Amino acid sequence: MDGINIDIEQEVIMMSPEYYALTALVKETTDAFHREIPGSQVTFDVAWSPACIDKRCYNYSGIADACDFLFVMSYDEQSQIWTECIARANAPYNQTLDGYDDYISLSIEPKKLVMGVPWYGYDYRCLNLSKDHVCSLPNISFRGAPCSDAAGRQVTYGTIMKQVNSSVSGSLWDEEQKAPYYEYKDSLDHFHQVWYDNPQSISLKATYAKKRGLRGIGMWNGNCLDYSRSSVAEQQTEAMWRALRP
Repeated sequence: MDGINIDIEQEVIMMSPEYYALTALVKETTDAFHREIPGSQVTFDVAWSPACIDKRCYNYSGIADACDFLFVMSYDEQSQIWTECIARANAPYNQTLDGYDDYISLSIEPKKLVMGVPWYGYDYRCLNLSKDHVCSLPNISFRGAPCSDAAGRQVTYGTIMKQVNSSVSGSLWDEEQKAPYYEYKDSLDHFHQVWYDNPQSISLKATYAKKRGLRGIGMWNGNCLDYSRSSVAEQQTEAMWRALRP
């Protein structure tokens, strides 16, 4: 192997013993790998923003200095919903970009950041679905926030592509969030709203990553696509891979 990726998502209080210990752990790990395996990489996964997302108040600049680069998980951006409890995009465009601006404002070099994009979406059962496509959600709290994406369930892009064309709405586009979604009725006549990313929304983010000088782009995760031999699946899968290369 040529390195290790560290993905610790527990709560950490700023300036706590754990705050300093986590940074020291990353540095110790990086030093050990670089010493024992020349050319190896040690990377660390971080939330879409350094603003104590999910109470993860880490020493982000210190961790960035201590490892080779940060993999920014620019998804699950509704894990804490502080405003109206409604379904939203998994990774809204402007919100995603704001996260990178926040990291860079901490004096973290763009070349120390890899953009992570989602190859999955969220299926939300709506308490109420308005004519304006507002899907109200039950209040399911998470780490202090009154509402979260825990009200929905994750679905892969491959599954989404099998369902979207038979949905009651077909694929729709939210220009503010720059993300696609659709709506369907389940067997009990309950309305659902599904938010996801597709080549169009991912290409916008990949273009930003290139222009901003980020180190690269990755996804969570590669198994979310349909790799069957049907011509439609092959076209959809190729389009998702191609979207990563602006």
